[in-house]
Amino acid sequence: MLIFGAAQAEAAGFAERAGSMSEIKAVRVSSSADKTRIVLDGTKETSYKVSILSNPQRIVVDIQNAWISPDLKKSTTIDSRFAKSVRIAQHDTSTVRVVVESSMGKNNYKVFPLKGGSTAYRIVMDFGNLGGSSSGAAIDFNPQPKPKDEDKGTASGSGTAGGTGEGTAIGGSTGGTGSNTGSGKETVTKGEPVFTPGLKGKIIALDAGHGGSDVGAIGPTGVTEKGVTLRVATELQKRLVKEGATVLMTRSTDTEVSPKKAKASDIEELQARCDVGNDKNADIFISLHMDSFTNSSPSGTTGYYYVNGSKAGQRLAKELSEGIVSALGTGNRGIKSCNFYVVKHTTMPAALIEMAFISNDREERLMNSDEGVKKAAEGLVNGLISFFG
Repeated sequence: MLIFGAAQAEAAGFAERAGSMSEIKAVRVSSSADKTRIVLDGTKETSYKVSILSNPQRIVVDIQNAWISPDLKKSTTIDSRFAKSVRIAQHDTSTVRVVVESSMGKNNYKVFPLKGGSTAYRIVMDFGNLGGSSSGAAIDFNPQPKPKDEDKGTASGSGTAGGTGEGTAIGGSTGGTGSNTGSGKETVTKGEPVFTPGLKGKIIALDAGHGGSDVGAIGPTGVTEKGVTLRVATELQKRLVKEGATVLMTRSTDTEVSPKKAKASDIEELQARCDVGNDKNADIFISLHMDSFTNSSPSGTTGYYYVNGSKAGQRLAKELSEGIVSALGTGNRGIKSCNFYVVKHTTMPAALIEMAFISNDREERLMNSDEGVKKAAEGLVNGLISFFG
């Protein structure tokens, strides 16, 4: 009875702590000719430590104040010359340990957090030909607001990789301190925009998520997120042009948007997408994505808007996601506020739409079909008509 009571107490204590910890809910692996990317999806920002073990060489990431989702796949074999396998385990009551077997040298791997996707917090591990970037390079995904008349400036900050606020410096391997010079442009809301009804004459920036060396999520049969988003964006462009709108495509082929292509840092790539809309004073900005999870159960459509953005951005996310739900028959997962880069650093109402789950068998088939692509585009057009009134 005493042992049972102690076990109950320990379980109750963990349940109480879990609410303040980051739940590691997914491990995603993708490979291209140049690199292998491992992404860990978590529910909260946190810090981590990186170390190296030998015989064989392994890169170890200890994620602090975290726990593993019961549904998480614990081990994955990787068919890549850059990494052989990834394993994940609950190292102790508050530490999740990730071990990647890889022979890459210190200049051919990097570990960094990322907020620009469909989850609250991600830790990204890249292995391979990284365009000369160093594992110790600091990358700032949330640059400081710049002086009013400054087009380019230096964003800096310090702290752990999981620090909060606009000054967090993101270290490539240990989350240390650093600074980054870039052209990140903070969104400034200047009151609610007033639009005339209809699509005619509107300038719409349309971002097909991922592209080039970044395949995004991959479905059960190998369908890629970058392929689905481009197909839907291309179909949507045709329909909007017929309605009299001007469409600014961040990409119209399978490529990166930044002039640096695969050598661009994540922030350079994301900012290049924002610049397409910002530089041409687009009326709205839409970023299309596909959701993913470690198992095939989750499904449906979600809309995201910047947490400190305009009410118009929130309404845009709502109308677009509801338009897709109506046209495709997907489940409505609602709209959520976020801090994603492309909705934060655009100067017009912006929304990021997770059209469906590519990890779901049915939704992967649907979004890989001509009918699904056309219906998704139709739903987005209907959502825009409702948005503009």
